[in-house]
Amino acid sequence: SLHIKMSKLFLGLDCSTQGFKCSVVDEACVLVHSSSLNFDVDLPHYGTSGGVHAKDGGRVTAPPTMWIEALQMMFDRLKAQSFPFSKISAICGSGQQHGSVYMKTGAGLVLQNMDPAKSLKELFMAQFAYPDSPIWQDYSTSAQCRALEESVGGPLELAKRTGSRAYERFTGNQIAKIYQDDRKSYDNCERICLVSSFLASVLSGAYVSIDSSDGSGMNLMDIMTRVWDDQLLESTAPELRNRLGPVKDAHQIGGRISSYFVEKYGFSSDCLIGLWSGDNPNSVAGLGLSRPGDVAVSLGTSDTLFGLLSTPHPGLDGHIFVNPVDSDGYMALLCYKNGSIAREHVRNQVASGSWVQFNQLLSESPVGNDGNILFYFLQPEITPSVSAGIHRYNESDQRVERFNESKYEVRGIVESQFLSMRHYMENIGLTQPVRILATGGASANVSILQVLADVFGVSVYTAPVTDSASLGAAYRAYHSFVIHEKGAFVPFSSLVTEDRLSFELRATPIEQHHGVYSDLLKRYQNLLATVISESR
Repeated sequence: SLHIKMSKLFLGLDCSTQGFKCSVVDEACVLVHSSSLNFDVDLPHYGTSGGVHAKDGGRVTAPPTMWIEALQMMFDRLKAQSFPFSKISAICGSGQQHGSVYMKTGAGLVLQNMDPAKSLKELFMAQFAYPDSPIWQDYSTSAQCRALEESVGGPLELAKRTGSRAYERFTGNQIAKIYQDDRKSYDNCERICLVSSFLASVLSGAYVSIDSSDGSGMNLMDIMTRVWDDQLLESTAPELRNRLGPVKDAHQIGGRISSYFVEKYGFSSDCLIGLWSGDNPNSVAGLGLSRPGDVAVSLGTSDTLFGLLSTPHPGLDGHIFVNPVDSDGYMALLCYKNGSIAREHVRNQVASGSWVQFNQLLSESPVGNDGNILFYFLQPEITPSVSAGIHRYNESDQRVERFNESKYEVRGIVESQFLSMRHYMENIGLTQPVRILATGGASANVSILQVLADVFGVSVYTAPVTDSASLGAAYRAYHSFVIHEKGAFVPFSSLVTEDRLSFELRATPIEQHHGVYSDLLKRYQNLLATVISESR
């Protein structure tokens, strides 16, 4: 059983694409418990693959019933270990970004009157106006994206207002599609939640607001004023404002925990439910990013770069969201579909599937790759928006079918990915990072991190946590609790301090190498422009 000394504990939950995770921290921000479950493995009756159902025409959804069943399973497992639920002072959470849940008329009453004798699945199975939730992998809404951009005078104008041009996965475009394709379901819907606000609502037994940070990923909210944009709401679907409810800042409290969880698990009735947010915003908190100049690079299946800004510079690439731990600030985000999948593909093609051999080839190739530049898009890319294709250029900027040595392919993929990050990062206002925090699977590879340090000219640290989203949610639960107790805003960095985060220095830039990359960047940018124009 779990014997935990501290009197106050803070619970962070993360409903990600593939599973459900929890992290518990005490008042010293020490992680005292973490556990996880996997949707495909632990809830096989939903028949998901990677936590989702992929359908025809780019439709990708997940059943919201699965998410609440996972929440219950997580609590049941903790209960079986005699977890001290009564010590939890606040709960915050993280949801995969952009996903939407459609609550049917009358569901709000069900939320307020949950019977502890029933499971969450029994209570809510019939409460969805639209049984499947479109999620971030969905790309079926291109027509709705174009229409939204045209309604305000183009993609750049939409980006200036909402932080991003129209993206297929962004919630507003998903809502427009459901309204257009399935008017009956839309009319029968009283509330549209994000994955984050849906689970917060279940925990508090009443509808909880969408927070301004996750709300930035919808193409519907004005990022400067942090309220819904009337013109965009009207362009999306009728009576949408009432269905969305108001936006609140992420550090606010959504309510107290529902009596359902008090009776079933022994939570204190005073336990606060903080506003949940998206997985990327929660990772900002989990990595302790608290000042402009801190940049995180997550090297996973897809690669993500994010950092903090005081002044946003939205453009046609990348995203600007409201900062989840300081609503006066902003975070910038770049997403790459071709992250580890592209690196692993090169490893399998030229390094016999071995990272040791891959790293050996990387070390044998010169910095700057003898002028060879590679663009490797196994899948259609988000940043930049181009179709799938592999483009190789030699030192004279001529297209070539293949490089004459394997080492050029290996260094080519790594250099290209990081040069792209440097190029687009400057475009969205993240000028010069002070340091980079690397996370995700490939952050264990020091050879790759050395290239990252050299391209950016700053030191690269790794964070010991792998579940930065659920840990960030736990830190945010503590942050929200302290603000609520004090009745005034408290800086996140005064609670989650540097010494609690234990970063490890893994790569230091070599000045000569950084110079090579700064020179190479100009050529890279010119060739990138060629690749983009050929792809369109």
